[in-house]
Amino acid sequence: MSAAHGLFVTFEGGEGAGKSTQIRLLADALRARGLTVLMTREPGGSKGAEAVRHVLLSGAAEPYGIRMEAILFAAARSDHVEQVIRPALAAGSVVLCDRFMDSSRVYQGVTGNLEQPFIEALERVAINGVVPDCTIIFDLPASVGLERARKRAGGPGEQPDRFEKEELQTHEKRREAFLDIAAREPLRCRVIDATKAQDTIAAEVLAIVEPLLPVGALSHQEHVS
Repeated sequence: MSAAHGLFVTFEGGEGAGKSTQIRLLADALRARGLTVLMTREPGGSKGAEAVRHVLLSGAAEPYGIRMEAILFAAARSDHVEQVIRPALAAGSVVLCDRFMDSSRVYQGVTGNLEQPFIEALERVAINGVVPDCTIIFDLPASVGLERARKRAGGPGEQPDRFEKEELQTHEKRREAFLDIAAREPLRCRVIDATKAQDTIAAEVLAIVEPLLPVGALSHQEHVS
């Protein structure tokens, strides 16, 4: 486990895969059982990381190149880990995080064409030993995910972010990269068919997480929006 008492679960996948919805459903189910649940996200999740999130998703860092973006993601992750995730795990919370280190491996490493040693070095510094106990990868065709994401972006006040605007081929390459990670790390990663009905997916997620739940988790509720 990532810490002596808590449980760290990360949710990964392409754009429009439904991660945020499933995190909320899982959090509700676990809180109903009296567990302490911390919901969080990347980039973001802590005060410093949320400031960096705007820079990254707005595209403001894009002119400076993919290497700079990767460094900014790592800086945000380091703050998130040390200020939020590690303390929550030490307190016995179940931490549910929308994206984590695997997104950097895929987005900046595979489709950003950054060399693997550079990505691995950034990851080591950023996570500082805090590795997810379980990573759930939501898999669906990139075309389906993009359609969902763009419909969402069509809502009031919503615009496609820096990554949603990219080409279909790039998104499909990311899908394959997430599946490659799952194949290489089967003990940590589980793949779910994200084309299924929302309730079906929620049941599958709970079935994956339930056997991993820490004993004696606290009942105080925490939430990072």
